[in-house]
Amino acid sequence: MRKVRDYDAELKALGDKARTLKAKKVQQLGELVTSTGADALDADVLAGALLHIVAEAQVAGNREAWRSDGAAFFQRRGRKVGKADAGNGQGASEAGASGSQG
Repeated sequence: MRKVRDYDAELKALGDKARTLKAKKVQQLGELVTSTGADALDADVLAGALLHIVAEAQVAGNREAWRSDGAAFFQRRGRKVGKADAGNGQGASEAGASGSQG
């Protein structure tokens, strides 16, 4: 006989997982804004800059250039963390990998 599936429990678990992932994404965005120094900008200025970037993202070469700049940022950031955390067993590759997941 087949096992009866509890669809309500599965939906609740998926909803909880989605909320957790969204919260993590928001936290990582906040950390990115802070680590780049963009938190020093007014909210209006930051929103306007993001709107311009979204419009400029339609130009073919821009996205790839921005992607490589972003990867370089996370690699530099990972090395700094790796040097500071050398005593606790974390390496630069671990810090860089966790910083570039999102």
